[in-house]
Amino acid sequence: MILDSKIPSGPLETKWEKHIADGKLVNPANKRKYEVIIVGSGLAGASAAATLGELGYSVKCFTFHDSPRRAHSIAAQGGINAAKNYQNDGDSVYRLFYDTIKGGDFRSREANVYRLAQVSVNIIDQCVAQGVPFAREYGGLLANRSFGGAQVSRTFYARGQTGQQLLLGAYSTLSRQIGLGTVKMFPNSEMLELVLVDGHAKGIVTRNLNTGAIERHSAHAVVLATGGYGNVFNLSTYARNSNCTAAWRAYRKGATFANPCYTQIHPTCIPVSGDYQSKLTLMSESLRNDGRIWAPKKEGDRRPPNEIPEEERDYYLERKYPSFGNLAPRDISSRAAKEACDEGRGVGETGLGVYLDFKDAIERLGESVIKERYGNLFDIYKEITNENAYEVPMRIYPAVHYTMGGLWVDYNLMSNIPGLFVTGEANFSDHGANRLGASALMQGLADGYFVLPYTIPHYLAEIPRDPAPPTSHEAFSETEEEVTTRTQRLLTNGGKQTVKSFHKRLGNLMWDYCGMARNKAGLETAIQEIPKLKEEFWDDVNVPGEGSELNQSLELAGRVGDFLELGELMCRDALAREESCGGHFREEHQYEDGEALRDDENFSHVAAWEFKGDGNAPERHIENLEYEAVKMVTRSYK
Repeated sequence: MILDSKIPSGPLETKWEKHIADGKLVNPANKRKYEVIIVGSGLAGASAAATLGELGYSVKCFTFHDSPRRAHSIAAQGGINAAKNYQNDGDSVYRLFYDTIKGGDFRSREANVYRLAQVSVNIIDQCVAQGVPFAREYGGLLANRSFGGAQVSRTFYARGQTGQQLLLGAYSTLSRQIGLGTVKMFPNSEMLELVLVDGHAKGIVTRNLNTGAIERHSAHAVVLATGGYGNVFNLSTYARNSNCTAAWRAYRKGATFANPCYTQIHPTCIPVSGDYQSKLTLMSESLRNDGRIWAPKKEGDRRPPNEIPEEERDYYLERKYPSFGNLAPRDISSRAAKEACDEGRGVGETGLGVYLDFKDAIERLGESVIKERYGNLFDIYKEITNENAYEVPMRIYPAVHYTMGGLWVDYNLMSNIPGLFVTGEANFSDHGANRLGASALMQGLADGYFVLPYTIPHYLAEIPRDPAPPTSHEAFSETEEEVTTRTQRLLTNGGKQTVKSFHKRLGNLMWDYCGMARNKAGLETAIQEIPKLKEEFWDDVNVPGEGSELNQSLELAGRVGDFLELGELMCRDALAREESCGGHFREEHQYEDGEALRDDENFSHVAAWEFKGDGNAPERHIENLEYEAVKMVTRSYK
């Protein structure tokens, strides 16, 4: 298989403009003749649906939520990056581009990242026009704050609820198109299979989550905007319903899955407190602007934090990375926290935690300023822990937060399956081996508002303007039969173990062997154990209820079945990548000081996996990464 990235020729700074100028167009009168399916209604999906609808395409948008407003994008707290340079502190499109490339440990596709930095400046204008209530300075200009991996302030924010406000802006534009009739919304609908006609993506098969009805939908092209797959670990900061099913169904139909082992561990999450937990809660990275992270210097020091004197505190990020301090990138900050806890200097009942302390900031700025900047985050922390973080430092520990891997796409955001486009976190293209904070919202909106609307015509203009295939086509019938067979197998299995018990066991395997630190022996163990767990799942899972009704156990069972297969692929990818880069940390490959040791000679490429059938090992393909504007160097934040 040849993975053609379709990167335009010419200087990096003009590639995107050249691509737009050279691209094929669809006549405005013809746009209404093309139907586009968009799966997902978060920032990437809602912005794409609204923009394509505004352009005149006939759009169908699917979400398993009862409303697009419930998409997981609302959970993003800290902000969105853009190279506006409002602070006049030296920011630029190139600096945002370079910070993103460096933050991803030189494992991103250069041309995609530069385009992302270019269009970032338009996103802010778009959102302000929609009424997104970004914070403002005294003089009326939009305010900015810093995030990890950057030495400038380029992050726009709306207190600690930026994702929610951005999604409301996208939802308002989507609602307008729904009202105008250019977008038809399908809530409570979960995509269970991709339909291919003559090798092209031409539709999906869904299940109505309220009635259980299996439904067919056809179109000229399909866009997946379905988010990440971090819930393969069971405990994560994702919403519990976030899953990999749409992307995994596409993978099994031939779409390659790129860099699945690239998992982001966020350093500032509320620690696990018991076996009963169903998810973890994020404390925004923005808190690290004013909060200082520390652990006791003495092993086993369990005194209350306010009783530990200053000279007995180790502000380890400030000590190890003086140039960036508490705003070191997420992968580095997470490993540093783990290292402190592994040394026996962790805090809290479990010893798996460090402190995020606002004492100095409150003394310097006043509690009212901190409350204005981060008040709702402090409220969330109080609600969960019953602790007042204005008086006692927050306890934090790393947790799974984002996945940089995803379906492989070219420069047009189209997968290797013609007609199947993938946007936002569901694709692999922009973040390399580690995402910088505040870049997820940027990518989702960039893809939906400013990239896909320019690139999808390149495909549509080359196919006939005939109506989309009828849902009576044999490809739809065969695909629906696949869905029905799989569903009935789950419902009639008659096992004794719950779906959640299998999910928890898979999560433990993934965290232990493919989590913050990985090694050859552990990954080989996981590759042996996960297929056994998968076999046990299909032999002994119990799914109560019927298919023709609301059945959340059935929903979860299908998703966990896919997680079991994806987990094995993640471990295979991690085992094959014999280097450490970003969030992929192989214990065998590190410098003496514990920093990640890349192998640019052998692994400066994207690894894209092709499904070869049940019972067969997937095939690993590569896309070499070529850098024209940057030089790959050892990443340092010291």
